[in-house]
Amino acid sequence: SVVLLKGADTLVAAPREGVLVAAYGAPSLATAGTGDVLTGVIAAFVAKGMEPRLAAAAGAVAHGLASTLVTPQAGLVAGDLLPALQRALAGDGWQRRPLA
Repeated sequence: SVVLLKGADTLVAAPREGVLVAAYGAPSLATAGTGDVLTGVIAAFVAKGMEPRLAAAAGAVAHGLASTLVTPQAGLVAGDLLPALQRALAGDGWQRRPLA
């Protein structure tokens, strides 16, 4: 089994595997429905044949990066992530993230 703990840093773990940390994402992801978007991204990666643990980590990074590409606004809803998610998966914004 794979466990994903969504938070300021998203953690992905599996039995006898190390913990992967996705340090991407804006606080705006703490709204209803954004976890459903994340689940859909992960499911799509698994459906394409990606190993579940890596699919969860890649989904968390794409989801978090998408949140940083959304135009800041009051009342972010899950649907606002979709255009930004397309941009994140296309590689837009990867260079803009400062190194920790």
